Amino acid sequence: MQRRFVSVGECMVEMAPTGTAGTFAMGFAGDTFNTAWYARRALPDDWRVDYVSCVGTDPVSDRMLAFMEHGGVGTTHVARIPDRTVGLYLIELSDGERSFVYWRGQSAARLLARDPARLDAALDGAGLVYFSGITLAILDARDRAVLLEALDRGRAAGAQVAFDPNLRPRLWRDLDAMRAAVTKAAAHADIVLPSFDDEAAVFGDASPEATARRYAAGGAKLVVVKNGPGEMLTLDAGTVAVHAPERVARVEDTTAAGDSFNAGFLAARLGGASLANAVREGARTAARVIGARGALVG
Repeated sequence: MQRRFVSVGECMVEMAPTGTAGTFAMGFAGDTFNTAWYARRALPDDWRVDYVSCVGTDPVSDRMLAFMEHGGVGTTHVARIPDRTVGLYLIELSDGERSFVYWRGQSAARLLARDPARLDAALDGAGLVYFSGITLAILDARDRAVLLEALDRGRAAGAQVAFDPNLRPRLWRDLDAMRAAVTKAAAHADIVLPSFDDEAAVFGDASPEATARRYAAGGAKLVVVKNGPGEMLTLDAGTVAVHAPERVARVEDTTAAGDSFNAGFLAARLGGASLANAVREGARTAARVIGARGALVG
């Protein structure tokens, strides 16, 4: 396997509560970038971690690229788009649970799949390609098709593809459009990493096993169903296993819990860990992250 982890999606300006009423700290984050950032810390040094996206040519885009590079995430395949900028989101917290307000109308990342040749070059030589339902949501229908076709070419060349459905209804025209796009995308992935509470709300799944079997029926070889503090379930080539995460003593902010789990899990699997140990490593990574504020915890 090529030692290259490629993550595809949107990084945004993050405004996170500082703990002092009415004040926020500026950072950079976004679901697939968060996973890339944590994967860089979890993978051995001989692995490359690259991000595939678009940003503007303005100063805040310059700062975002510098932040990525400082964090060890490659930006060779982050295109610069004139007259565009990056999106912004604000985190609101209530008892450790977060909600978001977004501003992304002029986000350059919406154009990340506009050029098929550029996308192919970005995925060339990948050992694993990771994307999410949010990656799909910011693209128009034509560009979603371009992305899925590029992922198929990457798989044919030897890459594994991992997909987190990351269901966010507010980003879609309606629930039917989201269900259809996510289901179609999952069929292009080897590994699917859903969160049960989201899947139950959107697809009506009665249990984590129902979620896993639905994605496996679509073609996924391995499904890992995250379940907050509850037991997680894996379905690997037809074999079901249940995994109890270690108890988390303190929850400060659940932002990037799933993103960081994905990074810890995928890095462990790429390193040859058993399925149980990889789930355990993902849970440990997420536990550390939710004990502090913001998406990216050093």
